[in-house]
Amino acid sequence: MIRTPISDWLAEKRTEIRRGEWRDPDSGAVGFRAYADKWVDERELAPLTRDLYRYLLDKYLFPFAESDLDEITAPLVREWRADRLRTTNAKTMTAEAYRLLKAIMETAVDDELITRNPCRIKGAGKEKAAERRIATVDQVDALANAIGMRRRLMVYLGAYGPLRPEELAGLRRRDVDLANLRLRVRLAEPERMNGRRVQGDTKSEAGTRTVILPAFLRRELRWHLESYAEPGPDGLLFVGEKGAPFRRSTFGRKWRKAREILGMPEGFRFYGLRHTGHTLSTRSGATLKDTMVRAGQSSEKAALIYQHSDDERQEEVAAGLDVTVRKAREEAARKAADKRSGTDLARGCCDHSGQHKGPGL
Repeated sequence: MIRTPISDWLAEKRTEIRRGEWRDPDSGAVGFRAYADKWVDERELAPLTRDLYRYLLDKYLFPFAESDLDEITAPLVREWRADRLRTTNAKTMTAEAYRLLKAIMETAVDDELITRNPCRIKGAGKEKAAERRIATVDQVDALANAIGMRRRLMVYLGAYGPLRPEELAGLRRRDVDLANLRLRVRLAEPERMNGRRVQGDTKSEAGTRTVILPAFLRRELRWHLESYAEPGPDGLLFVGEKGAPFRRSTFGRKWRKAREILGMPEGFRFYGLRHTGHTLSTRSGATLKDTMVRAGQSSEKAALIYQHSDDERQEEVAAGLDVTVRKAREEAARKAADKRSGTDLARGCCDHSGQHKGPGL
């Protein structure tokens, strides 16, 4: 039998069919954007996550919008990532966009539309976050004063609760136990990109919790309930000047203004208050489990974010180490001195022949 290129190709395809490896050459001729939209629609996602994915598809993954799935190759993915990093310098968002692209393409592999995921850049989906900034107690007080009476309790609960913004938005009067200084976190009401709030569950099961507040917040909490919270058990704890639920955009403007007044760095966001409160808690002796419960975190990995160690904390650690070492050395020196004194005393009670001489002899 004469072998020809066609017969070789047929033999190869028959082998692929027997092994279950054959793919229809036209199976990958599916538009990426249509497939990605369907991918998002088919998943149970939190509203903010859905908004984020849509944003990433529009603003970061748009170069692939007109491509078919099988046209997206590993070299094209590397070129796209390099271009995004070069033109936007947004490392975190580029990493998030890459993770989304990789997840979509992995599903396309599972659907047998492509044979291999083109997203194969090691570490491209990870971003190294800078050490988070924390505020001092004086700075938290100054921010609370600068942001105004209506919103000052939000600053304190963000720092010493410490509550997430969407948890603050979901608080009602019935969630407040003023006598025992407790807040019941039951709901989260995140604000979507269109400005609408969505009422739902907390970030995780651990997010539903009771937060015990420090005693110094009693006066702040009482004042806010008397002055600004909506009436009735279901009344919102935080509302704007016109009585509507507070808006992220409005609060953001006032936050930035307060931060500028105090000369605080631009990178210090409201979420930094949560980090501040937990860092102060751990310095006060809170265990990892304490931090997880208070933060509403379901994993140790998430809670470890708050095991903060900046230069100030390192100085405290070094000072503590200095005290410990000095104390140990002093104790060792004291024992050595006592031992020498005992030896000298023993020698003084004996003559050179080793015969014991009583005192005064």
